[in-house]
Amino acid sequence: MLKSLLIKDYALIENIQIEFGKGLNIITGETGAGKSILIDAMGLLLGERASTEVVRKDTHKSIVEGIFDVKGNKKIRELLTGNDLEYNDDLIVRREISLKGTNRCFLNDTPVTLNLIKEAGDLLVDLHGQHEHQSLLRTDTHIEMLDGFANLENDLEKFKSSHHRLNTLLKDYRELREKESLLREKKELYEFQINEIDEVNPRPDEEEKLEDELKILENSEKLLSTANEIYENLYDAENSIQDRLGETKNKLSDLARIDKSFLEKLGECESAFAILNEISSFLRSYKERVELDPSRLEELRERLGAITLLKKKYGGAISAVIEHRGKIGKEYDLAENFSSRISSMEKEINDVRIECGAIAGRLSKERKSVAKKIKTQIEGALKELGIADSVFETKIINHNADGDSENFIIAGGKKYKFNNYGYDEVEFFVSTNIGEDPKPLVKVASGGEISRIMLGLKSILAKSDRLPILIFDEIDTGVSGRIAQKVGQVLKSLASLHQIIAITHLPQIAGLSDLHYAVEKKKSGDRVVSSIRSLSEQERIEEVAKLMSGEKITETALNGARELMGIRKN
Repeated sequence: MLKSLLIKDYALIENIQIEFGKGLNIITGETGAGKSILIDAMGLLLGERASTEVVRKDTHKSIVEGIFDVKGNKKIRELLTGNDLEYNDDLIVRREISLKGTNRCFLNDTPVTLNLIKEAGDLLVDLHGQHEHQSLLRTDTHIEMLDGFANLENDLEKFKSSHHRLNTLLKDYRELREKESLLREKKELYEFQINEIDEVNPRPDEEEKLEDELKILENSEKLLSTANEIYENLYDAENSIQDRLGETKNKLSDLARIDKSFLEKLGECESAFAILNEISSFLRSYKERVELDPSRLEELRERLGAITLLKKKYGGAISAVIEHRGKIGKEYDLAENFSSRISSMEKEINDVRIECGAIAGRLSKERKSVAKKIKTQIEGALKELGIADSVFETKIINHNADGDSENFIIAGGKKYKFNNYGYDEVEFFVSTNIGEDPKPLVKVASGGEISRIMLGLKSILAKSDRLPILIFDEIDTGVSGRIAQKVGQVLKSLASLHQIIAITHLPQIAGLSDLHYAVEKKKSGDRVVSSIRSLSEQERIEEVAKLMSGEKITETALNGARELMGIRKN
């Protein structure tokens, strides 16, 4: 829902802010008051291009800002998060048009490209009138409308999943084919490297352990002599440290029997004596373990040398060597078994092509069935809206795949080109005059007519429509009386499912509004400015009466307005 619209220094508009609501929002005003300017400004929020000519005289830039309630809109959330933008329940869209020629775009106060603004607009609003931003005039949306009406979401998800899998397999297959000659060229090199690495067979944590052992063996004589010397001093020599510490302990024991203040120091001495015994015991055991083994020393040096050579050749670390071995092992195995791997992939691709084709076939069958149903319903709706001799058709076509193309799926034994929706292409065709052949909907010229056609389609497809906001400009062109009343009723019905913003000159439509706004043009100093205001109930009655009787409002017109609006006179 569009919650509010701010327009500043845009054409005849100096500064207006409008708060819109749910349901049917009607905008009225005299010809030239600025209604079309308002719609043009809204178009900027949907990504339409702007000219510096819109900047109000004697100002430097125009600003248009809209705040949209996007709570629960998954596609908007995905668009924002996919572009590293913050998502909130309120989406703030702002355009700034400067006389310097700069065109700045913002989503939630973050600068973005115009294309991103347009992507967001495509997910929020359909604007119908003399504007580019109409979903019916983009043929890629026709299949989405048809599928939404047919409730094909489950099969579409299944197709998209298989479609994605097929594309991934085809990409892998192409890459594998491109690698074939390279793999064959490098097979001998890989074999040599595999043998070289496997001959050493380095282990992840081996090098540090080998270096520790080598350090000990290279210094074994020093370790043995020094350990022996320490052991002699501590324990084995005449008048050793252990002997002297033992005498000291005995003397402290004698003193402690006389003076208890020596007891603490006696305990410390006994601890030191115990520690000294542990050190002596360790040294005695260590001396027995020290080996002078020249052959083991040479073995370690050779092993570390071989590992160092591998490290230099294959990445500088054992982990890099092992990683390289795993990578070339897979490449070598692939080269060895290339033909069987290609055959396996081709079979898998063919199976997925058939799987995609089966799902696409179901989708196509459902579309053709639904197309017949909506033809009758839409032609009936258009007749009610004053297009009496309309013919509506949904063209569903598919294309056989070219012989050399690999981008195809298989259905019923035939090869078809495919897209994100299966193998169908869908386009709406319409004829609005008797005797004329239906033409592509995008070629319907009249703004009012295309708006009524869209209204007719929306009245049938409304529940499945993905766009929450519909804006209608010139929808009442060329209609009056009963048709105008019917247009109003359809708009009112649609407003229970969408937020509708519509510009009208007809009382039959204006009288059904949930919220009513009047655009006015006034003289301010030596300038003319356009403004808009929300009308109270009494003002709404008067505005509808004015549409019925002209500038001079009669009591009869007021009573007629109340009757049209379903309001009793107090």
